[in-house]
Amino acid sequence: MAKVLVVDDSLSVRKVVERALIGRQIEVVCAATGSEALERIERDEPDVVVCDVVMPDRDGYEICDFVKRHPRLAGTPVLLMSGIVNDEVRERAARVQSADVLSKPFAADDLLRKLEGLLAAPRPAPASPGIVAAPAPVNGNGHAHVHPAPVPVEPTPVVVAPAAPPAPVVTARKSVEATLRSVEAAPVPPRVPPTDAAASVTTSILAQFVAIEGVQWAVLADREGFLLEAAPAGASDPEVAGALSSCLAESSEGLGRELGRGALHAMMLEYERGMVVIYGVGAGALLAIALTEPSVLGKVRYYAKKSLPELLQAV
Repeated sequence: MAKVLVVDDSLSVRKVVERALIGRQIEVVCAATGSEALERIERDEPDVVVCDVVMPDRDGYEICDFVKRHPRLAGTPVLLMSGIVNDEVRERAARVQSADVLSKPFAADDLLRKLEGLLAAPRPAPASPGIVAAPAPVNGNGHAHVHPAPVPVEPTPVVVAPAAPPAPVVTARKSVEATLRSVEAAPVPPRVPPTDAAASVTTSILAQFVAIEGVQWAVLADREGFLLEAAPAGASDPEVAGALSSCLAESSEGLGRELGRGALHAMMLEYERGMVVIYGVGAGALLAIALTEPSVLGKVRYYAKKSLPELLQAV
């Protein structure tokens, strides 16, 4: 069974990748930091590494550079993920010999296609450290012997130095990647579990959304994709919605900052079979509501405006 290492400090992204690979005969192992990724690479020897570019300790370029310099695992393909894919990102990815760069957020089918291609591609044989072939001895008629004997030599230790940061570019505004790096590197305060009273408030509010005819489910999740509360309870879709909403909110807020639009308040996603509306509940949570009838959008928005202050206090 093929093994894929997923490296991302966002729990929601790791969940999305894990779900995309369920039932594909692929074992998924995860790492939340660059340092943990290096340990996993040594211990698990994955067939493919999928790594986010922006990480709080070691970035994706350093992880890729480590793999490509590794005496045993240099042939392992590394697929980088980035919220911004521009010429600078592609150039740095090529410099560290990344197999490809996947734009975030991504569709599960896009990820699967790239992984299937990387897993099916022929893998170059790793070099054997410490063994080099001696020059072939020449016999009496001037021809070299066919099988030269290998001569053992002392292995040269491989030292992986941190990748040098790119030269700073002076612009009127900070680059998008620098902005995302500063936001993602900021410490996240621990989430305090809701009290019974707060849980009762959120349950009541979500139940009232579901009571609206044309609403399929309502979900409250934290910014890491953890499901806090859902209505109706026990449904499978809300858990997925919580993780995916976190990915969408993370990307959309970065866009809002760069365009000078401020923090994300809400977003509306329209599909063939209905809509999903996502609201930011302060800086720590998200409210996602699935509509099967677009005609009830006005009622949902009105009730969301009334209930968001209560939800904010509850979380």
